[in-house]
Amino acid sequence: MSRVLAIAPRRLRGGALATGLALLALGLAGAAGAQAPGFSDPGQGVLIRNATVHTAGPQGTLRNTDVLVQGGTIRAVGAGLSAPAGVATVEAGGRPLTPALFGGITDIGLEEVSGEEPTVDGELSLEDQPVRPEFDVTLAYNPASVLVPVARVEGLGFTLLAAGSGKSFVAGQGGVVRLDGSADPIGPRALFIRLGAGAANLSGKSRAAQWMLLDQMVAEARGRVPADSPHALLTPAGRAVLARFLGGQGRIVVKVDRAADIRQLLRWAARENVRVAIAGGAEAWQLAPQIAQARVPVFVDALADLPGNFDQIGATLRNAALLQQAGVEVSFTQAGDASHNARKVRQLAGNAVANGLPWEAGLAGLTSVPAQALGVGDRIGTIAVGRSADLVLWTGDPLDVINTAEQVWLGGRAMPMRSRQTELRDRYLRGVGENGLPPAYTHGP
Repeated sequence: MSRVLAIAPRRLRGGALATGLALLALGLAGAAGAQAPGFSDPGQGVLIRNATVHTAGPQGTLRNTDVLVQGGTIRAVGAGLSAPAGVATVEAGGRPLTPALFGGITDIGLEEVSGEEPTVDGELSLEDQPVRPEFDVTLAYNPASVLVPVARVEGLGFTLLAAGSGKSFVAGQGGVVRLDGSADPIGPRALFIRLGAGAANLSGKSRAAQWMLLDQMVAEARGRVPADSPHALLTPAGRAVLARFLGGQGRIVVKVDRAADIRQLLRWAARENVRVAIAGGAEAWQLAPQIAQARVPVFVDALADLPGNFDQIGATLRNAALLQQAGVEVSFTQAGDASHNARKVRQLAGNAVANGLPWEAGLAGLTSVPAQALGVGDRIGTIAVGRSADLVLWTGDPLDVINTAEQVWLGGRAMPMRSRQTELRDRYLRGVGENGLPPAYTHGP
């Protein structure tokens, strides 16, 4: 370790102490070093030969197929391709090759230790004027976060940064980031709103008030309420931002579970002509035909199968399958600590497949579906000529967690397959010393 960060233990609360010391006292600088060195030059190119190529696009699955990458872009897909001069060759031996996967809706790069407030930037909590759609969490994104390589070595190449509900059910904006060390998000922003019982305390203790407040905000953004009204909810900047989303520039991602609330959301979206997506949607299957007709994508938690609250009484493991059968575009996200456990999104897709979702739809839910839904499908999410070479070579079926990512390429660069977790693992599993412990436990001269 080149340096150690001094942390005052009294500032770390509860269970965050152990996590904080593990991540911070061992040196966040090590994470940055795990990202930059060792990246291959995208100009060199690579030919991945004899793979089972799951394109997640119109071509479907191509067996015994080669993929040629040059300049960070997929240049050719086919059988028997020749490697141009200076292009390295990787023999896949029939193993699966997929687009880099979607990590779900997370705070990767917005938090390091969830219990240590200075390392958490995903929520806004203002007392005087809490409704601030202009709040944009992507401005706080840290591409050198410890969590970036932790997610990337698991085959994840992009995620949707979310604004979390602080003191407003209108949380703010987020966006798609690629986990390749890039500092800036790609594609249009998303606006995050939370509806239902979980946000009732943020809207006068009634979910009915959420629609009243939304209608007022829409009226303000569309100029039907004077800007100097003493009862205005939005700042001038907030009006401008909301007006963009009302004009179709980006998705409004709504965290909602109860079927009755989803019904109201579909009516509101149709009335205001806005593009929405559902996150969570535990009871979305009950309105599958209506959701499909409205062309609303759903980011489901495929492990939600119990009535964890009164908004999830109808939760079922068949949610994803029932939605997909009705024609809904289904992707995945997870409840709880999604940032530190983003790798589990593969488990969500695998469980959805085990409960009736077609395998191809499961893979699409981790690749092409979220890319298209979030406005970046013209660049990432599929394996096709002209797309960014964001690829993963797997040891086996990527939806079976027994398998792992063998190599990840983002923008044609071979990513270092190491993270802070793998470095700690290797450190403490090195050879045993005279005292019967690994050398890292040895103290004294």
